[in-house]
Amino acid sequence: MAGTGERARHWQYAELPGVDLLRARYIRKTFVRHTHENFVIAAIADGVEVFHHGGGDQYAGAGALALVNPDTPHTGRAGVPEGWRYGAVYPSPEVVADIAAETTAIRGTPGFVRPVLDDPYAVSLVHQVLRAADEGNALAADTLLRVAVTRLLRLNGGALPQRQVRTAGARIAARAREVLEERMAEPPTLETLAGNLGTSPFALLRAFREVYGMPPHAWLTDARVRRARRLLDAGTAPAEAAVAVGFTDQPHLNRHFSRIVGVPPGAYQRERKNVQDAARRLHLPSDVWQNEQLAQTRTQTYGPTAEEGRTPPSYGTPSGSESP
Repeated sequence: MAGTGERARHWQYAELPGVDLLRARYIRKTFVRHTHENFVIAAIADGVEVFHHGGGDQYAGAGALALVNPDTPHTGRAGVPEGWRYGAVYPSPEVVADIAAETTAIRGTPGFVRPVLDDPYAVSLVHQVLRAADEGNALAADTLLRVAVTRLLRLNGGALPQRQVRTAGARIAARAREVLEERMAEPPTLETLAGNLGTSPFALLRAFREVYGMPPHAWLTDARVRRARRLLDAGTAPAEAAVAVGFTDQPHLNRHFSRIVGVPPGAYQRERKNVQDAARRLHLPSDVWQNEQLAQTRTQTYGPTAEEGRTPPSYGTPSGSESP
């Protein structure tokens, strides 16, 4: 929210494919129960973050990391009045699996065993990854990310249990999820959904919560935000993405998007566009790229330089503000 001191930047670096980056300071921010397709490696610099994970509240203070595996429901909020400041990397399961296969003895799908790890050195590594990405230092960013993930897997890694759908309730929950994915923009009521699956509303509710860690309506909101992110990545305007995934309008999307991703959809998309523009310039002939850079310098139309972003680091836009 503008004027609260909360700032956040959620971005990508073209030279780190499959990895999202976040730098943020939150005070009154609360994250609703949600999941990520990627791993969450959040390095706390100041303050305390509290997040509900695995049936209880977890506390991560300065010098600790909050670690969340893909598709794991969790929340987030401040644990002290001054909030918390952190940097995070979100590597995809494929990125983590490749690193684990090369540097660890983990067999099966790699993941984190405990959701909080006190390790100031790993915290420093994560912030160095973000700094290297800010400065356009591809070699350092890639190297430091691999070192950080390897260290965390060796200290706190293991093979994730394979989820197997065995019970009748679990099978019904899986079928309900399929229906909600297919009818995301116009979902049925809980009663209609349960009736079509041959069960009662409360039986479906219990089964769905047991398998996916949240009730169907919360899962649907999370899934809508995920799909909206893909549409925004592809260049769809936020207002169009909102309607396409089933939100009533852009403010409706803004509210839920910010409570899950941490930044508004407009700010999220602008950072994606910056990455795409950078990738396009890398494929231009060198003289064309140089001329374009010179023109940008003369007109002063580009954003902050890497040097300007070093001290203090860029935290992007106020976390609760939005512009189309």
